[in-house]
Amino acid sequence: MANQYPNARLKLFSLSSNRGLAAEIAEIIGVDLGKCTVNRFSDGEIQINIEESIRGCDVFIIQSTSSPVNDNLMELLIMIDALKRASARTINIVMPYYGYARQDRKARSREPITAKLVANLLETAGATRVITLDLHAPQIQGFFDIPIDHLMGVPILANYFEEKNLDDIVVVSPDHGGVTRTRKLADRLKAPIAIIDKRRPRPNVAEVMNIVGNIEGKTAIIIDDIIDTAGTITLAANAIVDNGAKEVYACCTHPVLSGPAIERIEHSKIKELVITNSIAIPDEKKIAKIKQLSVAPLIAEAIIRVFEQKSISVLF
Repeated sequence: MANQYPNARLKLFSLSSNRGLAAEIAEIIGVDLGKCTVNRFSDGEIQINIEESIRGCDVFIIQSTSSPVNDNLMELLIMIDALKRASARTINIVMPYYGYARQDRKARSREPITAKLVANLLETAGATRVITLDLHAPQIQGFFDIPIDHLMGVPILANYFEEKNLDDIVVVSPDHGGVTRTRKLADRLKAPIAIIDKRRPRPNVAEVMNIVGNIEGKTAIIIDDIIDTAGTITLAANAIVDNGAKEVYACCTHPVLSGPAIERIEHSKIKELVITNSIAIPDEKKIAKIKQLSVAPLIAEAIIRVFEQKSISVLF
């Protein structure tokens, strides 16, 4: 590939978590991915070698801290340290999925705030900026004392559903906490919203209580930021159909899809689950019900704007 920035300081590196997305981003920007290797010693320790000069360069590292979250996080911290010691001018972390984001506050006594700990680790290692996508809690931006650009996945999801030309849509929030996100999608689709009123007796266990809003005979679209075990989203979908909706779609930005998620989605009343590639999905999880959209154009544009010192707010 001909490098569009042959004499420039822009360097793009990928670690292990999402090489496919990194390759897409590099192609859109018009640069080659930087040369580096990630190896493991026999005891599991991570070794990273940067195989080209990055002295005085603006470096962007693409790494989602998805499963295996601790390995991916440690890779990222070691890479930041290597770049700092190799005299990179700036070290910009491109983290489409921010692991530990759900541990953003003390819900009970003696609990850690791990999302803040991760922010501290990134800064202490030497990061100078973070670009991320759909944080579980927007206030995590305040955990950083360095610039953070918080991109939104809703426009990508909205464009997909607009092109489907669905009739009589209602956009559904699976809980009260997701109403703001639901409203953003509903405004783009010019549709009303509904809310699932549920309680969660313990982590990863959700119980649907009732539905606030009119879904009778409508095409429902449930939106969430993360789908993990898919318990919330499948319970919500089944309840929506049982309460008179014509059909139900679901969408999210971050497809964690752990444990029984795929089996639950396969056997649920969800017609189609629309996700992004913020997290790499293994082939065995790519079932017919799942449609994956790319966030590469959005992230590539953000990287170019940061590098060229242009406003990034237009992407929000």
